[in-house]
Amino acid sequence: MAGYLKSLMHDLEAPLEARRFGTGWFAGFFALLLAVAGFGMVLSLRYPGWLSTPELMAAKEWSGFRPLVHAIILGAYALALLSLLLRPRKALGFTALGIALAAGLLGGSGAEAREVESWGIFFGMDFFVLNLVLTGLMFAPLERLAPRDRGQRLFRPEWREDLFYFLISSMMVQALTFLAFAPSKLVLAHSGGWGDVRALIGGQPLVVQIIEIMLLTDLVQYWFHRAFHRVPFLWNFHAIHHSAKKMDWLAGARMHFFEIAALRGVTAIPMMTLGFSPVALQIYIGLVYVYSSLIHANLRGDFDRLGHFMVTPRFHHWHHGLEKEAVDVNFAIHFPFWDKLFGTFFYPAGRWPNGYGVPEEIPHGYAAQFMHPLGGKRVS
Repeated sequence: MAGYLKSLMHDLEAPLEARRFGTGWFAGFFALLLAVAGFGMVLSLRYPGWLSTPELMAAKEWSGFRPLVHAIILGAYALALLSLLLRPRKALGFTALGIALAAGLLGGSGAEAREVESWGIFFGMDFFVLNLVLTGLMFAPLERLAPRDRGQRLFRPEWREDLFYFLISSMMVQALTFLAFAPSKLVLAHSGGWGDVRALIGGQPLVVQIIEIMLLTDLVQYWFHRAFHRVPFLWNFHAIHHSAKKMDWLAGARMHFFEIAALRGVTAIPMMTLGFSPVALQIYIGLVYVYSSLIHANLRGDFDRLGHFMVTPRFHHWHHGLEKEAVDVNFAIHFPFWDKLFGTFFYPAGRWPNGYGVPEEIPHGYAAQFMHPLGGKRVS
């Protein structure tokens, strides 16, 4: 098994000349992506009590959902067979074919829900699949078409770690939501006299509400983010996020579990307590997932003027830069004027950082990085 996994990783991380069109690599890669997506959706259909996010249950009741799952699995079969025909190395094709077969054996698109013992908790398998497929299909092609670093591969060093972070933050959606909403519920419990204010805010046009949410959460995140850079104990957690030595859409997922919970808890306070409509909140949450991937993405474009008004990839890349001038700058997530107002704005025209990461040694692997804050030290 270890040898086979090594062969699969070698195939995924193949050099550019072995991944050209006609070699079967793209067929194998997309077969694997579709197979994993189909298998995850079949599992969520079969065990909804354990692996389904309640907010996504309505999507599964859509008449076109099961035909879509069926098409995904069939697409995985077809592309896997094409890869096996074209490619000398067979690991990608056989892996995709095996996962697609497993999805079919579990019932495929016709899988019926099984009654399982309720644990009172669930894991967001469907949320992980949806999040990965949508953001991956959006940004992976863009990074190939307009890369900032042309030599950076899709399966760069440490991609497996960042994909696992992506998995954890998606699958643990219930625990993160519980922790995130706890401060807001406490505020709501002691703010019963705000009814008129909440009604006024919730009655505004949707676009106005979304802009207000972005402004308020960005102000909160600015000081939260700055604190995680300046307080040594907090930096131990945040250094995990900055330890990525390459920037792409997946690098933004590398965040310590406790930092994610704290960040969402702090930003949820203005969102949940001021009366914004549920639709505005849902739109903003979806926007944040996409925007976070965008500002970490390996995309070219200096955007010298736009970067003074909206956070762009180059603006945020400077926040991750290794240069001395990049230390503790550009904390805003949406609007750079917060950095201008508080003296942390840095956006040299036409320049990008020469490298990314942190000066201190950060261990490899999710488990080691999870434990690292217990002994990490801030290096100036």
